[in-house]
Amino acid sequence: MTYSTGSNPWSLAVGDFNNDTRLDIVVANLGGNTVSILLGYGNGSFANQTTYSTGSNPKCVAIGDFNNDTLLDIVVTNTGGSTVSTLLGYGNGSFENQTTYSTGYEPWPVTVGDFNNDTRLDIVVANFGVNTISILLGYGNGSFANQMTYSTGAAPGSVAVGDFNNDTLLDIAVANFGDNTVSILLGHGDGSFANQTKYSTGSGPSSVAIDDFNNDNRLDIVVTNWNNNSISIFLGYGNGVFTKQMTYVTGTSPSSVAVGNFNNDNQLDIVAANAEDGSVSVYLGYPNEGFLKQMRLITGNGSRPKSYAIGDFNNDGQIDIAVANSGTNNISIFLRHDNGSFGNQMAYATDSSPWSVAVGDFNNDTILDIVVANLGSDNVGVFLGRGN
Repeated sequence: MTYSTGSNPWSLAVGDFNNDTRLDIVVANLGGNTVSILLGYGNGSFANQTTYSTGSNPKCVAIGDFNNDTLLDIVVTNTGGSTVSTLLGYGNGSFENQTTYSTGYEPWPVTVGDFNNDTRLDIVVANFGVNTISILLGYGNGSFANQMTYSTGAAPGSVAVGDFNNDTLLDIAVANFGDNTVSILLGHGDGSFANQTKYSTGSGPSSVAIDDFNNDNRLDIVVTNWNNNSISIFLGYGNGVFTKQMTYVTGTSPSSVAVGNFNNDNQLDIVAANAEDGSVSVYLGYPNEGFLKQMRLITGNGSRPKSYAIGDFNNDGQIDIAVANSGTNNISIFLRHDNGSFGNQMAYATDSSPWSVAVGDFNNDTILDIVVANLGSDNVGVFLGRGN
């Protein structure tokens, strides 16, 4: 089933925007300078979009409760206007008109978290065009302070947050595509951060994720390196300092990374989508702080896998993978076996240039479904899972 959006839907997120216990969808429309809200009926179908104006070229979207009313709100980065827009939810599926806040030039990824321990959500944005991050502290009433900026490496294109020095305060990791580094900024707990510490990565780090890969209760970092076909692993010492990178070969041009436990061994594993060779790489973690040689899951020639999501699509207790293939206009489903291996792909047709994918239970049958934003056809496609 497809539903119209604005022009060039780039990213999406799911959440319950009208408090009816049914999942809804928000889409950032890069070419239309809007976000689309599609309210779910709980049977797998959705109402036609309602659109709200944003700044210029909205690219990335995140959700959270910015005014402590237990209702979900929206933040979107406007890459063409050097701003972020916040839209406060009324709890009935409608939103206030945007409020915009200045950022650095070309804001791209956005993440939310409480950076000053006041139980109010704050915003961090990576400014790709000016080599900074912007921190906007929330007042808890839906408004935000003016940005505070911190230097990063060149062309910061991905950001993640976590506690890297076990002080219960959030810190920030940024992948810097332009100078082959990852920046670590340790939080002081008052919304301010220490100056960056940089670690060398491979060439063209494009995506960053964090988790504990060696089960020592200290957060570690993984980065995909677009230009030299690898991932870099940095193990954390628990004091905000990390080891030098360990590298593992991927397919061609790994664009995004995620973590999950794919073989039920209490060790986290890694998955990376390889945009230029039609594959996904999976690395199984093992106890001596390393990863097994990659498994390559084939999405097909010219498929250009752009993004993916993980979840249990056949209710067998195993984590499966869904991949959006922007070059062949389909999604690939890879079901995982008990031993950590995966079956061959099952492909389902989408509309043009599927770009972003998310999962959720859209018809309240306890079975995961999939939604994909089709950049080239200005719509989203919804695939309802059968549980098998």
